[in-house]
Amino acid sequence: MTEQLKSIMANKNNDLFTIRTHAQGPKGSLPLTKEMLLHAPSGELFGLTQNVGMGWKPSRLKGKQYLLLSTQGGIRKEDGSPVALGYHTGHWEVGLLTQAAAEVITESGGVPFAGYVSDPCDGRSQGTEGMFDSLPYRNDAAIVFRRLIRSLPTRKGVLGVATCDKGLPAMMIALAGMHELPCVIVPGGVTLPPTEGEDAGKIQTIGARYANGEISLEDAADLGCRACATPGGGCQFLGTAATSQVIAEAMGMTVPHAALAPSGQPVWEEMARQSARAMMTLEEKGIRMKDILTEASIHNAMVVHAAFGGSTNLLLHIPAFAHSAGLPVPTVRDWIRINKDVPRLVSVLPNGPEYHPTVRVFLAGGVPEVMLHLRRLGVLKESALTVSGETLGTVLDWWETSERRGRMRSLLMEMDGIDPDNVIMSPERAKERGLTSTVTFPTGNLAPEGSVIKSTAIDPTTIGEDGVYRHRGNAKVFTSEKTAISAIKKGGIQAGDIMVLIGRGPLGTGMEETYQLTSALKHLPFGKYVSLITDARFSGVSTGACIGHVGPEALAGGPIGKLRDGDIIDIVVDRNRLEGSIHFLGDGGELLHPEEGARVLAARDPHPELAADENLPADTRLWAALQSVSGGTWAGSVYDVDRILAVLEAGTKATTTASIASTSQMSEPSTIVQADRPSTPSRA
Repeated sequence: MTEQLKSIMANKNNDLFTIRTHAQGPKGSLPLTKEMLLHAPSGELFGLTQNVGMGWKPSRLKGKQYLLLSTQGGIRKEDGSPVALGYHTGHWEVGLLTQAAAEVITESGGVPFAGYVSDPCDGRSQGTEGMFDSLPYRNDAAIVFRRLIRSLPTRKGVLGVATCDKGLPAMMIALAGMHELPCVIVPGGVTLPPTEGEDAGKIQTIGARYANGEISLEDAADLGCRACATPGGGCQFLGTAATSQVIAEAMGMTVPHAALAPSGQPVWEEMARQSARAMMTLEEKGIRMKDILTEASIHNAMVVHAAFGGSTNLLLHIPAFAHSAGLPVPTVRDWIRINKDVPRLVSVLPNGPEYHPTVRVFLAGGVPEVMLHLRRLGVLKESALTVSGETLGTVLDWWETSERRGRMRSLLMEMDGIDPDNVIMSPERAKERGLTSTVTFPTGNLAPEGSVIKSTAIDPTTIGEDGVYRHRGNAKVFTSEKTAISAIKKGGIQAGDIMVLIGRGPLGTGMEETYQLTSALKHLPFGKYVSLITDARFSGVSTGACIGHVGPEALAGGPIGKLRDGDIIDIVVDRNRLEGSIHFLGDGGELLHPEEGARVLAARDPHPELAADENLPADTRLWAALQSVSGGTWAGSVYDVDRILAVLEAGTKATTTASIASTSQMSEPSTIVQADRPSTPSRA
């Protein structure tokens, strides 16, 4: 026996060989009836055996069964200290929410079940190959959640406890597809900012800032230690995680004033109890998910997204929610129309003008407070039903005069000295403060299918007096995020440059986020004078002149994939009219008209280094192909099963036809040739 094996198999447990080979089993008897034994499926009967085998009392088996799904990650002791870490703080404490909800179900005589599908952290995977699995994870997790729901046929309703960038959208997609079940979302809440320090968005730039002499090693280490000031909840800014919570509430999938609650605190834990009561009430009243998720609720989600200034990643997720619910998928025209009609009303990280953390938005009134202003503008569909069992209009009536509203808003002033009306503003005040609508969708010869920019988050000092951002400059083209961030750190990027990152869309990387780049540009002195164009996507905390989702993507033949260093690019983004363009105007000689520029690009070969990442997983390649067939990123990167099957069927037929033709040609070559030749005497 080797020393290594001895070390592994060392035994210091005296009870190791105290083993039983049988046991008495649970006491009592199952509450079976003659009808159950004659007609119930064997799985339902065996399920009761399993339930008591896990310790549930036989006398309490008759209650209605409810499923609690969550994105819980890590292993915590009862005192909250870690046994094994999770991927991120967002799912670290959600087990407490699940437990609180389960206790309410048990107290009501019900039987709670729980299942878990943990989720990754986009912050942890920034700049790594882990980002290749980020967006594809969403679809896969939604599939697993749905399979878990269907695998418990006796469940009467589902509570989905989740937060963060992909876990919460995955849960929402899954529950949106449960048309005949009552379902409720429990957002996992937000973490607190440090009393003194930096938020979790800015802290991700310590490498770039150190490389450019903006921060010392000691400061980087100290600030990095304190950025996540409490152990649970999503990041403190209105990124994808926080925006997803906001959208869940806007669609009526949560109880009122649920989004952005501070993780671990009593108001957060009580939300889980409220949600459990709501789910059981829905079940009693016969209200199902198909009654909650309607065209009106999708409309409200888009309106609230615009009013908050939410993450551009929700342009991928909201269409996916609609698709899962069997509703019309919003188009770019719908987004443009709503963003022109709806002003931004919330001052929050990362958009400003004042960088309030998300917990302040919660105290200022959160989603219902924003909706009060939107109601007065007449842009909401108040008839939409919510999981409270009441319409949105009724919920807002309650909120406007509720004790909860008054006390929460007072707390913000008492604790932080912040006027809640400076966090969530009236349309009039927002206009006075210079807040602009959220997103613009530039098109042009570099983005014939479109692109997106969070135009409200462009540095205001770079905007013209007419409200238009203009940048004409030379392209610096990169085919990997690694080389792009290296250029920033080593002085290869200067004010006036236009960075172009290509081949990083779904086919190249699974559509990675590029927050490494956008965050570095934001927090470096010259960064606001640099634009970024890419077929990848951005973190919800990204700001600046960053244009993403360029379509077609480079590897699908998009003209962006034909750019070279030194090419002249012209960017125009009108923040007032929400119109924009990105054009190639030539390679440094005489400026071309955009139409001529399009012809020049069409005649070019793709960039010589353009290729899918060599380490792209096969799982992600499959995801990219399936979502592309289903309409691509502008359709939400979903799996449209009917379209996929139609393409597979057509491909199978084409392959079969080609194979038959090939076989026919091979089997009769002499006959075909002889038919066109004069007769030749036999040499026999």
